[in-house]
Amino acid sequence: MSETTAPVTSTGSLSGRRRAARVALRTVQVLLALFYGIASALPKLIAHPSAVEAFDKIGWGSGAMYTIGALELAGAVALLVPVLQSLAAIALSALMVGAFIVQLTVFDGQNAATPLILMVPLILIAWARREHNGELLRLLRRR
Repeated sequence: MSETTAPVTSTGSLSGRRRAARVALRTVQVLLALFYGIASALPKLIAHPSAVEAFDKIGWGSGAMYTIGALELAGAVALLVPVLQSLAAIALSALMVGAFIVQLTVFDGQNAATPLILMVPLILIAWARREHNGELLRLLRRR
């Protein structure tokens, strides 16, 4: 066999799959960060009429709208910071549980599947990046 057609060892194939999985997961993280930062947080933070109307219907007002928008933006940024990404995914999942409950109770189930769908990749990120939680704890204990 020539050098260019040498068979790939199982170790090489496994490391290639791991790299592909890491790249895919990182891509999902970036897409979720863009979604939460632009499509979800921004309308709340600039008081877009659709966001204002939704929060008025819920009965929470602008304070809650700005708070949730800020939490979503913080989560979006934290999804991109390696030591914070698992915690960010957990926190955003908790926000999605709240969004699901609101969709069911206030909006009669309209769009209730959306928060559940968003939770799937968030939970995957939280699990896959869980080793960073130990790093974060070590950083916090040093202070």
